[in-house]
Amino acid sequence: MTKTDLVNYIAEEAGLTKADAARALDAFMGGVVKGLKDSKKVALTGFCTFNAVKKDAKVGRNPRTGEPVNIPARVAVSVKVGAKLKDALN
Repeated sequence: MTKTDLVNYIAEEAGLTKADAARALDAFMGGVVKGLKDSKKVALTGFCTFNAVKKDAKVGRNPRTGEPVNIPARVAVSVKVGAKLKDALN
């Protein structure tokens, strides 16, 4: 499902215009980003939990040449699926 598909679904299910649904989805995504930046965690009980995880710099290898490559420190996002979402998929 693409963002456009999701906007169309939200608009249909919530009785919104596509423009309103797009703004709602953008606001949701912005809220997740803000939550991760501010508190490093966003929990949607039963659905999923997003966590900002700090990764240290390390030396990796280029799989094609075998050459060492420096990988800089970064913040990654981990997602833990909630029970309701697991149950819905199984």
